[in-house]
Amino acid sequence: MPTPFRRVPALLACAAMLAPVPGQAQLFWSPPALPHDAVTGAEPGFALPGASTAEQQAILVWHLRAALNVAALQCDFEPTLLTTTNYNSMIAHHRLELANSFKMLGDYFKKKDGAVAGQKQFDQYGTRVYSSYSAVQGQIDFCQVAGRVGRDAIFAPRGELYKVAQEHLGELRAALVAKGDTVYGNPAYGFTATLPPLEKNCWKKGELVKKCVPLWEKTRG
Repeated sequence: MPTPFRRVPALLACAAMLAPVPGQAQLFWSPPALPHDAVTGAEPGFALPGASTAEQQAILVWHLRAALNVAALQCDFEPTLLTTTNYNSMIAHHRLELANSFKMLGDYFKKKDGAVAGQKQFDQYGTRVYSSYSAVQGQIDFCQVAGRVGRDAIFAPRGELYKVAQEHLGELRAALVAKGDTVYGNPAYGFTATLPPLEKNCWKKGELVKKCVPLWEKTRG
């Protein structure tokens, strides 16, 4: 009859299988380091002429909202980043601070340019802010960072969303520029397509003639 001690290895094996292991990155890659400094709202790319400290904080909150909104729209190719869920949760949790920031920025433009012209300037400003976070080449970097920043945003205390913006907007900006995997590189980055010769004398019945093949091969390098 086996003793209980003989069952220990089997129990240990089961325990090892059930033990938690470190989670891997959702995108299964080694993301690049993105050196960045905290921002105040007075830096180029954020600053508005004559903005007060409170208005600078409102600027940062609105930039963060725009960045995470763009991420919610552009990063759905990897649902486990939760960019859409995080964005919706941030809107719900920080509704009052977001509304106050929106009103403060609207009042800034109306004070500066008048009611009608100020509203137009505010609308154009909002469009520029959103457009500045449209990631194309750097989509993978941007989405990876936005997933993490969105999580920090929903856990930030109410009234302190601007602190998340101060800490992470520089990183989100840096992520818009493609860096690639730090271990294996990324074949999608730096890829350029080369068109075949388009001259009429290079084609016959839809086929590239032999004399033009070397020209194409040379450009493809």
